[in-house]
Amino acid sequence: MLIYAIVNEMNKWLKIWEYKDLRNKIIVAISLLLLTRVLAHIPLPGVDLARLQTFFSQNQVFGFLNMFSGGTMSNFSIILMGVGPYITSSIIFQLLGMIFPAIEELQKEGEAGRQKITQWTRLATIPLAFIQAYAMLVLLRNQGVIPTWTTFDLWVMLISVTAGTILLMWLGEIISQKGIGNGVSLIITLGILSSYPSQIRNTALILQSGDTTKIIGAIAFAIIFVLATIGIIIVQEGQRNIPVTYARKLRLGQTTGYESTLPIRVNIAGVIPIIFAMSVLVIPGVVAKYLEAAKTAWLANSATSVSNFFNNQTYYAIIYFVLVFAFTFFYTFIVFKPTNIAENLQKQSGFIPGIRPGTETREYIYKVISRITFVGAAFLSIIAVLPFIVQSWTGITTFTLGGTGILIVVAVVLETMGQIESQMSMHTYERY
Repeated sequence: MLIYAIVNEMNKWLKIWEYKDLRNKIIVAISLLLLTRVLAHIPLPGVDLARLQTFFSQNQVFGFLNMFSGGTMSNFSIILMGVGPYITSSIIFQLLGMIFPAIEELQKEGEAGRQKITQWTRLATIPLAFIQAYAMLVLLRNQGVIPTWTTFDLWVMLISVTAGTILLMWLGEIISQKGIGNGVSLIITLGILSSYPSQIRNTALILQSGDTTKIIGAIAFAIIFVLATIGIIIVQEGQRNIPVTYARKLRLGQTTGYESTLPIRVNIAGVIPIIFAMSVLVIPGVVAKYLEAAKTAWLANSATSVSNFFNNQTYYAIIYFVLVFAFTFFYTFIVFKPTNIAENLQKQSGFIPGIRPGTETREYIYKVISRITFVGAAFLSIIAVLPFIVQSWTGITTFTLGGTGILIVVAVVLETMGQIESQMSMHTYERY
């Protein structure tokens, strides 16, 4: 039965190439994604690449940023900042929508409002990319990775890196419109996956020594990797369906009802809490690295202490865990507001069986979301600090089991597969 199910599933996916428009979308997406990897290996001149890669490998914060950029930082690529500034801009406008009613109204206006916010997001990406590129270049110069530059050299690098981010943003939007899946998410996913081949090769070289401890550690590492992936898939797909009954009026004053459900996902917030937590952790680490070269002794010493504190895996992991847990609750209750849901149900003549409309419904939904979010927040926090736990248990440091990376990859793969299956279902429906 298992073999039959696998063969049947393979045959279903092979049918993708029977549909010309779906086939073209996949080809467009793959072609543009390969182009992003070519750009990732075009370096800017004037840098010691060996020293640069050592810097990123020895720093927790910057190593994480390098993973998200797909290695573009350690390669000193023309797309040095990746799509980071665009993501930052998107998060800023999402948060602004929670503060300013005018932006919130635009978000609710449908396609026209979303297009206007998207345009603002694109425009805000340009100065953000310029500022972040300048901060990174100055930081690398202070670490001795980049030699002293002339004003002309600095402007060339800043313009090149900013243009690289805008180019990636544009390619991501083309993939979303002309290809399949979310373009920006796919670029990030490919960047994360691109580091795995070299890590696997380095791990294999260590295992060739025949060290029994390393071999046992590698086997344990592989088992944890598989279990983490399965767990992420279960949590990502998991949801609680709250039954809802909607009253419908019929002729002659009669009423009837039809049943529906209110789905609440276990991980409503997705990877946003991790991104928020990383943003909070990156700021002091970056500022400390920048101030280590300060001429004032006490300031330089304080910066060094802060930098050493954030390089301590235990302290870093504890703070990271707490921040991810807190931000999961924070973001979930901003996106999923029990008061608004209760009001909308009442306006639509809907009610939860056994629960009175209004205040009781709001309190019931709040309780359900709190319990589910607790599980989701705990799981997300564990996934965030998984690399620190696994490396300390197995002793394998050549392969980074990035729980955050796996979470992003799994979420994007599931979303893309869902879109492909939806497209295939449409073709099947049209055929019949």
